[in-house]
Amino acid sequence: MNTISEINGVQLYNSFIAGAQKIFENQALLNNINFYPVPDADTGTNLASTMLSIVNTVRPQENIKETALALADAALMGARGNSGIIFAQFLYGFSKDIKDKSTMNIKEFAENAQVASECAYYALAKPKEGTIISVIKDWANNISENCESTDDFTTLLLNGLNVAMESLKETGKFIAAKAKTIVDAGAKGFVVFLEGMCEYFHNGGQTVQVANAEIIDSEWLGEDNHEDITFRYCTEVLLIGENLEREKLAALIETMGDSMVIAGSKTKMRLHIHTDQPWIVLEKVQTVGRVVYQKVEDMVMQHDLVVNRKSKIGILSDSACDIPKELLERYQIQTVPLTVSFGDEFYLDQLTIKPKQFLEKLEGSTEIPKSSQPSLMDFTNRYNYLTTHYDSIVSVHLNGKFSGMINSSRKAAAAVSKTSGKKIDVVDSHNATGALGLSVLRTAEAAINGMPHDELVNKAAEWADKTNLFVSCVNTKYLINSGRLSPFKAFALKTFKIKPLFTIDTEGELQLKTLSFRTKDNFKKILGLIKENYEHKKIWNYCIVHVDNIGAAEYLSKVIEELTGRKPLYIEDACPMLAGKVGPKAVAVAIMEE
Repeated sequence: MNTISEINGVQLYNSFIAGAQKIFENQALLNNINFYPVPDADTGTNLASTMLSIVNTVRPQENIKETALALADAALMGARGNSGIIFAQFLYGFSKDIKDKSTMNIKEFAENAQVASECAYYALAKPKEGTIISVIKDWANNISENCESTDDFTTLLLNGLNVAMESLKETGKFIAAKAKTIVDAGAKGFVVFLEGMCEYFHNGGQTVQVANAEIIDSEWLGEDNHEDITFRYCTEVLLIGENLEREKLAALIETMGDSMVIAGSKTKMRLHIHTDQPWIVLEKVQTVGRVVYQKVEDMVMQHDLVVNRKSKIGILSDSACDIPKELLERYQIQTVPLTVSFGDEFYLDQLTIKPKQFLEKLEGSTEIPKSSQPSLMDFTNRYNYLTTHYDSIVSVHLNGKFSGMINSSRKAAAAVSKTSGKKIDVVDSHNATGALGLSVLRTAEAAINGMPHDELVNKAAEWADKTNLFVSCVNTKYLINSGRLSPFKAFALKTFKIKPLFTIDTEGELQLKTLSFRTKDNFKKILGLIKENYEHKKIWNYCIVHVDNIGAAEYLSKVIEELTGRKPLYIEDACPMLAGKVGPKAVAVAIMEE
């Protein structure tokens, strides 16, 4: 075996790819032993996602600094979860002081490994021993201590691997007694990565070909309660800017949750935190940089799907359904968020922006808010996740005439159904907001009551057709800006300050039902339409959705209850996506016949 005393950028790249391959091969194992900081079984998935970004984006250069910086940047862009972001910070530390030349010797490698270890510690708000950072530190210390006693990279890394493996064994002492494992999952992941690096050099530095670079969806492994979930939402953000300061960013959000990790450089930072208010976290971090990526996962919902699944059929919708959180939880309805944007600022509907925040921005911004549908990848990821928990899936979505989202959902459903072998059907509600919500809720209720998949799909379409939506607008500026009206109607509404009442027909087309000069006249017309359409029909339920107009919503609730003899299923704030189209003070009544 030839002695390797220096390595170039291509060798560094290939050694990292060899380590990435080991992560891909072992991600199921890493998921299965993941119990810290919460038992969400995603360490392997998170590290694999981080590695996949490296595999997909980095092209090796002979210059070792260029390659190292590219590896670090790719890891930061694709980092996911605690372990992934810590690893990205490790790579940032390793790359930041490398000399601009073609090769690196053993001593330089050791020096950079030491800096990388310190940076990994620095990324965490509350570093905890017995985790990945402990193993990184012990490995880096050994590399540093022995760098002058050998002139061979293979020997250096093999000795370092042995120390890391011994350090890994010690992590079991720090894991809670109830955990069903003896080592920390993130620490194990780092050791697995080192094994790949060592194999590359031991085998003579042959070019590495990545195989089976697939991401495995994780499954929660916790107990039958939420005690391990201190904060509900796992939140990740990628920021770009100039002279970003970790200390300033940390000070803004350190009281917002736990498991905080911040990695990156002065121009790009990755943030991870468990919090109950991701919308406030985003609001704060936007004051120091521009958000270019954000992700929020509801760990309570993930937990409940594993330990308390109520149906064999999963129900999926989107954030335009305007269903209160407590009902989403009760019926275990999954939603995919639309994106709402003001210029360069973008938000995940109902996750990183709430109705109150949206209205404040709406009134204070010169930008016209825009909404965009979830991507094909968003749906693919969600369907892949749900097929690990359910026998089949039924999706009920926002009106296809309002958004191309349903096409993305159908494409993703077809692809995932083919690979998983499970039925996935997508239903166009031909509706929006509360009308969509009623259709979704009735479908979820029927699924829990045991209705078979094919019957459920047919009924979901039938129930959607039995649902009417009446929307009363006060400020027509936003409706006009949305482009949903013809130029003539838009001119008439604006000129005469008319308050329109809209419905949506069974084909999903927006219909201008009546015109009034006073909002109360619209309310009278809504009551008249309900009486006309439902006087001889049994009502399944109804709901009321409003845009910062709880007084009007409660008034309508009272008079409709007098008319129908029943209270609304719920009164809810309209999601930002809808609020941006119909404007402040709008009120909508959705009603479904039996």
